[in-house]
Amino acid sequence: MSLVKWTPKRQMLTPFEEWDNFLNDFFGDFGKEPAYLSRNWAPAVDIHETDNEYVVMADLPGMSKKDIHVNIKDNVLTLSGERKSEEKEDKRHFRRVERYYGSFQRSFRLPDQVQENKISASFKDGVLSVTLPKAEEVRPKEVDIKIA
Repeated sequence: MSLVKWTPKRQMLTPFEEWDNFLNDFFGDFGKEPAYLSRNWAPAVDIHETDNEYVVMADLPGMSKKDIHVNIKDNVLTLSGERKSEEKEDKRHFRRVERYYGSFQRSFRLPDQVQENKISASFKDGVLSVTLPKAEEVRPKEVDIKIA
């Protein structure tokens, strides 16, 4: 058995917090809009670099290619789009909604060495991949140095 230090101040709520919790438990979050409408969302993004290019990968599950927009302006790459909620005429009663819907936008400043005219993008299995080729002059070169 491990011992856990009890810190009563951290576990105690003010009377106002207790009352709010009581009301929320009893009535639910009445008057609040659903979580999927009230929160902004942004897709998770990985950016990695190789000797020849930068690659930006964004997770966009449940979206189609036509709902995604990729552009570059003033050396800034912008990924944007909208995930639409499934509006069906059935009588489903949701108990929990955690998936995000609505529009998103992510922007990234590009290094000066990117060849903007050769940027490409692909979308497969819910993952957007944007490839940003480096200019020739910034690619690492290996030079053998002879020892005298």
